This record gives sequence, C-alpha cells and structure tokens, in this order.
Amino acid sequence: MLNQYIYLHGFASSPKSNKAQDISDRFAKNQIPLKIPDLNAGDFSELTISRQIKQVAAAFSDDSVPVTLIGSSLGGLTAAHIAQQYLQVERLVLLAPAFEFLSHWLPNLGDEAIQRWQQEQYIMVHHYGEGRSLPLSYNFVTDATKYYQTQLHRPIPTLILHGKQDEVIPIIASRYFMGSRPWVELVELDSDHALSNVTEEIWQAIQQFCQLSGG
Repeated sequence: MLNQYIYLHGFASSPKSNKAQDISDRFAKNQIPLKIPDLNAGDFSELTISRQIKQVAAAFSDDSVPVTLIGSSLGGLTAAHIAQQYLQVERLVLLAPAFEFLSHWLPNLGDEAIQRWQQEQYIMVHHYGEGRSLPLSYNFVTDATKYYQTQLHRPIPTLILHGKQDEVIPIIASRYFMGSRPWVELVELDSDHALSNVTEEIWQAIQQFCQLSGG
C-alpha cells in the first residue's frame, strides 16, 4: 500500500540538519519520497507544538493515504501527539524523542532566566539551523504545558531509537514511555542526543520497521 513518509526535525533545527539530510538521502536512494517540512515556518519566534501539529497535518496527502512520521527530539514529541489526534498516522519512528521536554530543558535555564522570560515575553535561543540566536516567545512554554504523556494512549506501532549517553533527553524518558505501552519498541544505542555515530544502525532499524525494500 502507498505510504506517505514525513520527517520532523528537532527544536531550533531545520530540514538541513545532518540527521534530516542523512535520512533524506537514504530515502532518495531507495526512490521513496520523504517530506521534510520546515517547522520554523519562517517565524521561529512564535514556535509552538500546536503550530507544528497543524502544519504537519496540513501536509498529509489525503485521507486515504496512511502516514508514517519520523520525528527527531521535539519533532518526535510532536509526531507522537499528531498520531494521537490523526488516525491517518499508522506508524511512528521516534529518534531521541523529547518526552517531558520542559522538565529537562527549563531547569538548565535557571529560575531567574525563566522569570525574566515570562516578564519580557521573549528569550534569546541559539538556533542551530540558522547558526545564530533568535528570540522565542514564552507562548512556547505555555503551549507545551498542554501536552501530557498520559494523552498518548493510541496503540500505534512505534519504534524509538535513543542514545544511552543522551545528555539532552535522558534515555530513562523513553524507557518510562515504553513501560506502559506494549506497542512501543525501544532500541538503545551507544550514542548521545545527536545520534551522529549510529546513522547506519538507525537506517537499518527504519528499513526493517517500515518494511522498506532496497539497500
């Protein structure tokens, strides 16, 4: 059956990230179309998970085409919530998904910076895709608090690939997520959050899980 594949890049990243390009190249070599929307949508400052969900859902071909989402970090978290809301999504591949994102990220900023962000409404964030710092609205935090793991209860085939040395989103977050969801398979890799040293393992796992032919 025809299937639509969409890759969701991570927070402060872009479709030109190393991971996105590596997976895109591998799909292209196998002559399988892969969409990689720019989740910055030309306005990183007003980024929210809700906006990402609407943007990706709008990219679905039509109701009859099943969708496989491949999401990295915050893109993985977004993909999981899209799959909960849209039955058209039939499969998920999550790369170091940012489960409990705020509880891991906000403490690194410190209470003072968070309070200042709330008062001033914007904080400067290093954007890896742009190679510079950009302002981000506090609406990002307000919106993210609406998305809980307990909302993710649709039994959809899910493959998680997570590095055991992940310094951004600890692997325990994926272990916890998998624990109460028997439809989730977790592959633990000898890598960090970037997963840059395990690209071949990632591709082999995607091929097998998505039943893709070719090399």
